[in-house]
Amino acid sequence: MRILPALAIASSLSSTAIPLAAEAAGCSSGWAGTIQYTRSQANSDAKTEQRVTGKGTETTNWSMTYDYVAQVSVRPAPGSDDSLGRANISATSVSTETKSAEDRYICPHERTPRAMSGSFVSKTQTRGSGAGLEADVYVGVDADGTYRVSVGLPDIQGTVSGSNSSSYSGQCTPKQGVNQSIADMPTTINGYSFTSSGEDRVLASAPDRLAGSHSVSAYGTTETLKWNLRRCAGDLRLVDVKFEDMRFPTWEAWQEIVEQRGTTDGNIVRITALVANDGPEEKSATIKFRETYKGDKWDGAKPDGLIEELTVNVPAGEQREVAFKWDSSGYAWYDDGRPRLIQRIRTELEDAGKKVDDKTYNLKVAPKPVILAHGLWSNWRAWEAWQNILTTSHSYDWKAFPVGEKPEHGRMSTGEHLGNTEPTNTIAQNAVELGQYVKYAQQSRNAWHVDLVAHSMGGLISRRYIHATMPTYPDGKPQVAHLVMLGTPNMGSRCADIISAPLETAGRSMDALRELRPNVVAQFNSVHTERKGVEFSILAGNPLPAVCYMFNENDGVVTVPSATWAITDTEQQSVLHVNMATAEVFSSFVKPRVAVGPAKQKPIELSALAAGAFSLDAAAQTDAFTPDFSKIVKLAPGQTLKVDIPVKQARDFGMTFIAGGAISATVNDDKGAVVGENLKGTPAAGQLFRSIYTERPVEQGTWTLSLRNDDQAEREVILSTWSRRD
Repeated sequence: MRILPALAIASSLSSTAIPLAAEAAGCSSGWAGTIQYTRSQANSDAKTEQRVTGKGTETTNWSMTYDYVAQVSVRPAPGSDDSLGRANISATSVSTETKSAEDRYICPHERTPRAMSGSFVSKTQTRGSGAGLEADVYVGVDADGTYRVSVGLPDIQGTVSGSNSSSYSGQCTPKQGVNQSIADMPTTINGYSFTSSGEDRVLASAPDRLAGSHSVSAYGTTETLKWNLRRCAGDLRLVDVKFEDMRFPTWEAWQEIVEQRGTTDGNIVRITALVANDGPEEKSATIKFRETYKGDKWDGAKPDGLIEELTVNVPAGEQREVAFKWDSSGYAWYDDGRPRLIQRIRTELEDAGKKVDDKTYNLKVAPKPVILAHGLWSNWRAWEAWQNILTTSHSYDWKAFPVGEKPEHGRMSTGEHLGNTEPTNTIAQNAVELGQYVKYAQQSRNAWHVDLVAHSMGGLISRRYIHATMPTYPDGKPQVAHLVMLGTPNMGSRCADIISAPLETAGRSMDALRELRPNVVAQFNSVHTERKGVEFSILAGNPLPAVCYMFNENDGVVTVPSATWAITDTEQQSVLHVNMATAEVFSSFVKPRVAVGPAKQKPIELSALAAGAFSLDAAAQTDAFTPDFSKIVKLAPGQTLKVDIPVKQARDFGMTFIAGGAISATVNDDKGAVVGENLKGTPAAGQLFRSIYTERPVEQGTWTLSLRNDDQAEREVILSTWSRRD
């Protein structure tokens, strides 16, 4: 029962409402609209005292909360400039007191004291509500343009209930705790009166509209008054327009959108308009929701676009809601690729075809988060610059999520750094890690849809995730809107063939490398065909001639045919495999595919990759392949090592190897002439797979490979040779 005196004390904090005459500048009507009054109060106390025995303590904790909300519908009084109010009120208060006692006592027939304790909880709750109650409303405008808004609220009926509980431990004679409930008892919750500060001023441009708020805090109590009023504007009015999206991952878990946070591109937004009828008869209202460009720097002259039109019948003196669901896909961008930082939506209310009210709201729509999946011998740091790239391209609301940056949410294992041949995850295992990171990004940004950018092997991992576990949602759209692949070996890479072979022979098979072999990827392609409506795009690099027994244009790891296999949206650029996660590639290839405005959104197509669509060239790339010669060697710091290489008569000669950037390699023929070299500090030393190639006929013999390690640590070199024979 402790809450009731606190309510009485708190009520003295309210201002006294003073009736004020409404001043009409050419308008004699009373005001219409809404007023909201809220009151919140919170108090607590804690103390610890010694028990009478001096051998223990007693701790008391007390807390009280009180929440009071009144929504007042305001309408003009007939035949006067006064206003009438109808209030819906709810109030809840909770008072809880907890006592914990501890003592030490020697029980009979015992020699040592034992610890004894008791806990006692007393809780009182008051609840009350009322609907359609008469409330006093006063609005007064002074000669200098300042005005006051005041509301007087009636008492409401409520109930008081309570409970008591106790528990004990350690007593000489065990003592049973109790739980008691106090039945509901009727009570009256006092109403309040509150007045704004009087410092608000009427806008000269809108003398018949008042909107504002006033708040006062003292002694743990906060009172707030908010108002939105108008006069001389007909019977129908827009009370409010509310924007909501769904809180990921629960579909239909609607939450109001905070203007500062906004929503995320691709989310479904529920827009709800509340319409009031202040007239004496039922009215049919038309509500139009428009996309408006007014005030935009570039498109201010562009005409508004109609998003939705709804109708509703509103009985006299009542309010009705109308709502629809709006797909925000593309609204982070204009159709020409410019960032759209604010989406303006105007709600218009029409009475018999004439606009009588409107409200315009700014809705921030952030771009879909971009999940970044790295490839072989790499980690999340390959994308370290991309957050700055996205921020510069749109705003700080465009977020990059490199998989593995926060490993507790998912971490792919593909070799971590160049030349590492330790065990790795399989593509399937890495796809699980990718899926966990996608979910983390969605929760972080409250985004139902994401874009996925994948480099190299990351594209195969992404395809596995999409095929095997990616969810779709009730809106019919896939979780991943667009998969943008950069140099993905969609038919495998001969480089993996050449380097994986000696590892497998030595019993050191590395899954991430082995699964890039063309014959293994062919098996992968025969299974992983589902796209689930995800749009696929691929960039293929074409600056190099023959490497790794590949004689098509390639990027140093992947040929153009391997990258572009079975994908419609393809592009070629003169870019090396290791240089694809750059700002230049983002601007020229990635951004045009993810920064897509609403008019350019493509329909969802549930087509699959054609698993059997191999051309003759594609079939040739998946033939079984065995290197001419393979070897694994280790070099101490500063060591130079010579390796004999058996060479067969052939049309050409090539060698592919992986080694640290401080390793230099030179090949001499059996006459001592230099056939080719790949030296430290050169661009060739920075490639994922390093090569030496000569396109001339060679005779059978023994050539010499010279390797030098200029690093401070021991380094391993894995090499294979290859050639074409008639």
